[in-house]
Amino acid sequence: MSPLSDPKQREAYLYVAPAALMVGVFLILPMLYTTMLAFTDWNGMTAPTFIGFANFFKLVTDTNFTRPFVNTLKWMVLGVVLPVGLGFFFAYAISGLRGAKLMQICIYIPATISASAAGIVFGFVLRDQGALNILLDAIGLGALKVNWLYVQPYNTYAMIGAYTWQATGINVMIFLVGLQNLPKEPVEAATLDGAGGFVLATRIIIPMLMPYVVIASLLAVINSFKVFDTIWVMTGGGPARMSETLAVTMYKEGFANFKMGYASAVAVVISALSLVFSYLYLRNMLARENQV
Repeated sequence: MSPLSDPKQREAYLYVAPAALMVGVFLILPMLYTTMLAFTDWNGMTAPTFIGFANFFKLVTDTNFTRPFVNTLKWMVLGVVLPVGLGFFFAYAISGLRGAKLMQICIYIPATISASAAGIVFGFVLRDQGALNILLDAIGLGALKVNWLYVQPYNTYAMIGAYTWQATGINVMIFLVGLQNLPKEPVEAATLDGAGGFVLATRIIIPMLMPYVVIASLLAVINSFKVFDTIWVMTGGGPARMSETLAVTMYKEGFANFKMGYASAVAVVISALSLVFSYLYLRNMLARENQV
């Protein structure tokens, strides 16, 4: 019997249909259209011209792609390790403490601020005559002053720092939920056996929190590939495009240089990298989880 012949099945499909339609119209169709444009030469005004894989061949030798590609890899690694690692550290440190609710609020507040606003705040602190350099002068450490936003690789690390400040709060909440749902018996047994601190966290708690680690890390991987506003506000990808990521390159090539086909090829590469790294990470983490 066909599923549509059952009234309950038809009703279920009707509930799902609006969401499926929105996904198809606003996600799948643009993705297919962008993939198609990646094989064309198009300036956004005249008709697209099919050029095959020329845009992708150009990516291999284009210095305006190589540097952003390396920076994107830095973002992917540090944008996962720092927010997720600090998120677990803070969650583990404040879990069960008196006043933990207030600490949670303080840690989570940066997550409520837009990325652009966070970039403006950190730009004010880290610019050449910003608050950090003024402080270094005031305490006699003027020799350590750096133009943090215009010297490579300091500018990339400074922006990753701003991103980490904002993203850590979300991960704290994810891990706090995980810690609250952990079974108490294994933790109590390990404590009675003398495990504590670092050993308890790495050998007992983190393995049991693996589903939450997977969720937090996967979200961080995806966000690190598409980060744009923080970079655009703080450095605009400069100086000389040295702090660009692939997302910024895609924007500049498409909307500043009017190379829509080339920008679409960059978008396809971003999507492919995101899917590959997400798949490899999930496969690795789920395999570890099954061994626990």
